[in-house]
Amino acid sequence: MKKITVLASMIWMMTVGFAVAQQESEKPKIVVGIVVDQMRQEYLYKFSDRYTDGGFKKLVKDGFMMQNAHYNYIPTYTGPGHASVYTGATPATHGIIANNWYVRELERSIYCAEDTTVSYVGGSEKAGLISPRNMKSTTITDELRFASNKRSKTIGIALKDRGASLPAGHLGDAYWYDGNTGEFMTSTYYYDELPQWVQDFNNQKLPAKYLEGNWETLYPIDSYIQSIEDANEFEGNFAGKETTDFPYNLAELKDENGGMGMISSTPFGNSLTLDMAYAAIEGEELGMRGETDFLAVSFSSPDYIGHRFGPASVEVEDNYLRLDQDIEKFLSFLDETYGEGNYLVFLTADHGVADIVEYMKSENVPAGNLDGRFLVTQLKGFAKDKFGEGEWIENYSNEQIFLNKKLIAEKGKNLEEMQRALAEYVLKFEGIKEAYTASDMRRSEFTQGRSHLLQMGYNHKASGDILLILEPAWLTNSWKGTTHGTGYNYDTHVPIVFYGWNIEAGQSAEYCTITDIAPTLAMLLKTRLPNGATGQPLLPVLKK
Repeated sequence: MKKITVLASMIWMMTVGFAVAQQESEKPKIVVGIVVDQMRQEYLYKFSDRYTDGGFKKLVKDGFMMQNAHYNYIPTYTGPGHASVYTGATPATHGIIANNWYVRELERSIYCAEDTTVSYVGGSEKAGLISPRNMKSTTITDELRFASNKRSKTIGIALKDRGASLPAGHLGDAYWYDGNTGEFMTSTYYYDELPQWVQDFNNQKLPAKYLEGNWETLYPIDSYIQSIEDANEFEGNFAGKETTDFPYNLAELKDENGGMGMISSTPFGNSLTLDMAYAAIEGEELGMRGETDFLAVSFSSPDYIGHRFGPASVEVEDNYLRLDQDIEKFLSFLDETYGEGNYLVFLTADHGVADIVEYMKSENVPAGNLDGRFLVTQLKGFAKDKFGEGEWIENYSNEQIFLNKKLIAEKGKNLEEMQRALAEYVLKFEGIKEAYTASDMRRSEFTQGRSHLLQMGYNHKASGDILLILEPAWLTNSWKGTTHGTGYNYDTHVPIVFYGWNIEAGQSAEYCTITDIAPTLAMLLKTRLPNGATGQPLLPVLKK
């Protein structure tokens, strides 16, 4: 009897041990990465009174939110933002230093996702020269593929090509929207022809259907109390419409506003993006094959809307109320498809946004516009007076000045002396707060302040000779509408929320950075860290 009891105990212990080991090795059926293009952290609070219970509120209530999450570099643009979220590194490492940047060897600017070695698949030719090759490090999506010996699938979907190709990494598939044709497309980096499910999706002609109607406010216009007056002098308008107020007759406006591309500037671009996401889940059987798959979804429309109308607009408020409803439907779909707790979601943004300069000035907040063309003209004149005849200034972009190094070498000038002289000179201009040289970035280690953020965005091979930091609420060449790109809180403070599989509900006000997302995912999924990652796992999220 004793032997039987011991044997039974051993069998029970082995069974429990196997069950525990099995539980520890479990992974979510799918990871869904949501990046909202141009979303401030405050939007989770500002419009929450009219959010549904199943959208943003559900993510915040039942997920874990890092309330004090920031971008840790300059410039805060879409390309660098998506690359940083997924690589866990800053532009200093992953190499995506802007959306576009000047390349001396080519004597022209290049696009962050540009690849002239590939061709278009679906869509139109000009929209197809896209791949992630300019990104120099791996992504968490790459590492998930490596961890499963590429049995896991990764798909990136966005209206913007950079919002799809960079998150999908070097090993995934990416699909983006072509406003010329109204179709989702890819490039020969990924496929020689579109998968059948993508062709079937395009054949539904959904963009044309969305653009048949009006964009009207979801609720009565007088209930939008979180926004300024709808018709005002600060916002940009659509071509063919003199005012900036609702409603917008999309059928009448689309021909003068990019045709099928106009959907990107409406909340229906978010709906279209999710339509494509549903099709991808079904067409690729994501999360249904015994492996953890990854769907990277980027909502591009909030950025188009935010640039034109600004963060205080009725249009932005309406966009987020509608996006909340789209996310509610998406989470319900994930629950029905995979079961609650069987999928992992994270929500973040690629950057925030500045308020419209003229609106801030109307409210007596110090703000201003820096005229980039005037600045360059003055710089060229100063350089000629000090260093003699010559085209010393080669390019000005992204608040960076590129000097003509070839000419400087030919005429025997001292590069560092010229950098320093120009850096000192630009400080005389109103709106320029600080100026640093490439030599500063290379020789000194800045550990705090905006100089640190600038250094984290500085790439030794690709960045300029003089790097500028503008005063708070100052922008370059922004006369109507607004933009982003600075190291100030309105551009850096964005949401980070984890929800679903293995995530306990909670919040933390600890400071963290956007580069902490990928390392946190690596710990959760038990993969390698992306090879260039500099962020750290978010311990409050991992406490389970």
